[in-house]
Amino acid sequence: MTNYTTAQAQSQSMIASLFKSLYMQMAAALTLTGITAYFLSQSYDFMAFIFNNPSMLWIVFFAQLGVVIWLSTRVMRMSMGAATLLFVLYSVLTGVTFTTIFLAFDLGTIATTFFVTAGTFLAMSLIGYATKMDLSRVGNVLYMMLIGLLIATVVNFFVASSTLYWIITYAGVIIFVGLIAYDTHKIKQLFLEYGSADESGQKLALLGALTLYLDFINLFLFLLRIFGGSSRD
Repeated sequence: MTNYTTAQAQSQSMIASLFKSLYMQMAAALTLTGITAYFLSQSYDFMAFIFNNPSMLWIVFFAQLGVVIWLSTRVMRMSMGAATLLFVLYSVLTGVTFTTIFLAFDLGTIATTFFVTAGTFLAMSLIGYATKMDLSRVGNVLYMMLIGLLIATVVNFFVASSTLYWIITYAGVIIFVGLIAYDTHKIKQLFLEYGSADESGQKLALLGALTLYLDFINLFLFLLRIFGGSSRD
């Protein structure tokens, strides 16, 4: 019984250590994204360059896509330093694409949306961490809904339906609120299965930070549509 209690305590300590690393990396990435977006949006030369070369945002977008795929699929094969640099690069690239947010929405709306997103993220991540339920079925449903959301977004790019736009927006909020809880729970299970806070464990924490960072960013963007739309009414 004593050995079991000791092993359980060590396991909980290991999980806590990895989640601490995860949340610190995620917070640093969000901070870097925000700082990059804000300061670039204040640069007249940069914004003029973007307006005169709109294709640059598409280039940055595809660069983001390449970095996140490379990091997600190869993180366990590269050094921790290389993985961290790629995460930093992805955060900066996201900040570059976010510069237009500061032109489309006022600072108060952006700040309000960020704090609402942060509060929602904290609540759902805690639920995902603490729950004893098996969330695998929930996760499968959410990912199927996400695929449907992506298809609907592509369709609406061509049909430009206001009704479909708002359906996509509210569906996106629901999906990513659920994914925050599911992904946190899944990450905890991965930490339990791996069972160590060594370098490979830290790489898992970085991959978890990337996953939750993406959930946070997407929830923020969908909520910004809602708060931004309300502020213009």
